[in-house]
Amino acid sequence: MNFAAQLFYSSYLSERLERLYSPRPALKDGEDNDPFWQREELRLGPGQPGCPYKPGPVSNGAAGRRPTLIEPDRLKDFGEEDLVNGDVKVYETKVVGGPEIVLMEPPKTRRVSEFRIIPRPLAQYLRFEDISAAAFRIQAGIQKTPCTYSRLSKQYGMEIYLKKEQLHYTGSVKERGVLYLLTSLTQEQQRKGVIVASDCNFSMAVAHHAVELKVPVFVIMPSCCASPRLRIYRDYGAMVISYGSTSHDSQNHARHLAKENGYLYLEEDENPAYLAGLGTVGMEIYEQVPKLDAVVVPAAGQYGLLAGTAAAIKHLNSRILVIGIEPEGFPLLLQSLKTDGPVKDMHSNPNKKLYGDLMERSLGVNTFQLAKKLVDKVISVSEEDSLVAMLRFQEFERSTVDTEGAMGLAAILAGQLPELRGKKVAVVVSSANMELELVRQCVDRALVLDERVSKFSVQLGEWPGDMARLLDFLSREDVRLLDVCHRRHSDKADLFNAKVECVVETRDKAQSSHLRKTLSERYPSLCWLDR
Repeated sequence: MNFAAQLFYSSYLSERLERLYSPRPALKDGEDNDPFWQREELRLGPGQPGCPYKPGPVSNGAAGRRPTLIEPDRLKDFGEEDLVNGDVKVYETKVVGGPEIVLMEPPKTRRVSEFRIIPRPLAQYLRFEDISAAAFRIQAGIQKTPCTYSRLSKQYGMEIYLKKEQLHYTGSVKERGVLYLLTSLTQEQQRKGVIVASDCNFSMAVAHHAVELKVPVFVIMPSCCASPRLRIYRDYGAMVISYGSTSHDSQNHARHLAKENGYLYLEEDENPAYLAGLGTVGMEIYEQVPKLDAVVVPAAGQYGLLAGTAAAIKHLNSRILVIGIEPEGFPLLLQSLKTDGPVKDMHSNPNKKLYGDLMERSLGVNTFQLAKKLVDKVISVSEEDSLVAMLRFQEFERSTVDTEGAMGLAAILAGQLPELRGKKVAVVVSSANMELELVRQCVDRALVLDERVSKFSVQLGEWPGDMARLLDFLSREDVRLLDVCHRRHSDKADLFNAKVECVVETRDKAQSSHLRKTLSERYPSLCWLDR
């Protein structure tokens, strides 16, 4: 039975039930009093005589199906029919219409701002995950350097903690980045070997750790390089080749050898693995010094130490200040921050003995972006302040560092960080590679700058005992006499006088001031000389 027939049947049945239970009106004379279920019209088929279809009993057999209450003639309105043995066979018909037409929605009104292209955030060049991976990789080959409380803290009104990175095997913090860089190379590249061509802390770290990892390493040096420096590379186990008269000649030759033999030419740049290794310094400082307020980092060279340390510190605690220090004679980062871009040509002449390889370095784009984003302050220190800081290290910390390693402390000694008074500050001591003769010269110069070594001249008569009385006076003042020069015929105008020049050393500035006062009172001809 199709849906239309079912609908008709249900409506017909409800009508009949309503008539059954509704009160029937009184019958008139001659009306039929039979109930509706005994009426002839409800039987199967027409109730006319002679009709071949007889109403059968209600049964489950094939001969007697359940009679329908719907006239077959009336089913013609709902579908095609076929009468077989009093049964009704109905064929469903479907009305197939045309395809449904779907109207398009009206265009949505959009704001102009929705059409603007929103740039995606750039991928981080140095992530904290990279620094953590580097710390795990190099922990077997790099010692964890101490970060100790300094005796200079009370003198300068802050808690100073010195991160002594100069205690590495090669005396430089750059061992961290170099070791992670070498371990990140492929096995094929490690088998072929690496080559360097500059006399600096980076090259010494490459020579040492490449030999430890059994990686062939070649060092190309100009003929002007000092013999003690060449002996250091040979002691590490590197193959040292002298070529050319300048560093540019040796670098060009190193690139040529690398191209011919498949070596990897290494130079200090902004390689992500190198920066991640240097960033492990920040992780150790944060672990060793609780409740830290600031970190002072030297920013010489390729500025990788500053960028890597800042990335680690700012991830662990963004409230800790990161301050970069660079030499006054080569303020590359300061000039780059002013121009909002890395400066390529820096017209400056720093001291080549103290900052020998500094002029050959440059500031990379990624390192500059990291420093611009993460470093809170960048200041420059003079050469004189760095030399005095080297002297403070020898006197109070019983250690020898170079000018690059002393720059962090030099900024504090020079009073350029007054905002750190009363704070807990960690100072990174990056390196301690300096020739012994140069160290002696730096110490002598620092004593003069600190007003502890002075030179003066006085006019003495030729009477016996004048020279002895001067020396006795210096002895009673507890002054150390370094040098003395007696000139009898120094000036034609004073034929009966002798000029005496003395170089003395005092304990501190207070004793030096007292000496100047007493000598001026005793010898009116006193003249202080500049050394």
